[in-house]
Amino acid sequence: MKKMKWFLVVCMLVVFMVGCSGKAAQSDQVIVYSNADEEAIAEMKKALDTNGLKGQYIIQAIGTSELGGKMIAEGNKMEADVVTMASYFIDTAQQKHDLFVPIEAKQETLIEKPAYANPILGNMGAIFVNTELLKSKNLPMPTSIKDLTKPMYKNLVAIPNIMDSSTGWLLVQAILGAYGEKEGQQVLKDLITNVGPHLESSGSGPIKKVLTGEVAVGFGLRAQAVKAKAEGKPIQYIDPTEGNYALTESVAVVRKGGEKEKKAEKVANVITEHARAGLLTLYPVALYKGETVDATHEAKYAKQWDAPLTVELLEQHQQFFKNAQ
Repeated sequence: MKKMKWFLVVCMLVVFMVGCSGKAAQSDQVIVYSNADEEAIAEMKKALDTNGLKGQYIIQAIGTSELGGKMIAEGNKMEADVVTMASYFIDTAQQKHDLFVPIEAKQETLIEKPAYANPILGNMGAIFVNTELLKSKNLPMPTSIKDLTKPMYKNLVAIPNIMDSSTGWLLVQAILGAYGEKEGQQVLKDLITNVGPHLESSGSGPIKKVLTGEVAVGFGLRAQAVKAKAEGKPIQYIDPTEGNYALTESVAVVRKGGEKEKKAEKVANVITEHARAGLLTLYPVALYKGETVDATHEAKYAKQWDAPLTVELLEQHQQFFKNAQ
């Protein structure tokens, strides 16, 4: 009986020591929270693993709204040492908490960037159509978002919902930028009427519905439509005359101090410098001087919102969208 008790004691000690060593090992790893999709995270992992950081980090995928909420609510008390996130959320969290440390960027950016974040990818909005369905229904090729408010497109248009998807913000920026609040409200109201049941919670929802022929026209990420056309799908992309607005995602290092912060900076620098080439192929929007993209990825009406993008501005534009519903 005594031997059995000693055996149990020894087992408990072994479990305790293994558990503690596991926690210790994990505490040495840099925790990265990211709102990026699977393909983008794969590029980050490849860059980190091939530049001496394999096994020294953990990347946890978190949705944009959830991660933004954690950043705003928890500040530097959150577990993450590094975040890759929509730039407007990073800027808002920095204003609220002074959350991030200065981070070096060896390349010069095409647009002004803050000292605490490096852009790593860009998304741009556009219209796209299913050419076969458009032809079968004898519909004209649209050239603007306003064209999609015409009665002939009723229930044949899919757009992302700004309440769920940042891609929907690209649509709202284009409408507000071109038409202002008063006329823009009517344009958006008429567009939502034509969308009917095809208001999508995902930014990829519209392209999926256009590809399957459930709708003839969609608004979403330009790069997805360019890729679908290149793959031989019956897709054509159109740069709306209202403008191709863009959103960036950036990497930032959480202010925690000590050796962990230095290691986190190394992780962020590797993502900036070595993952960028792969990310540019997935999201072909030039962000740094010297970067080039294929002519098919150069939007005809590339524009930027005339004020800094923040969570507060997003909330104002979400209310504008709600008022049009």
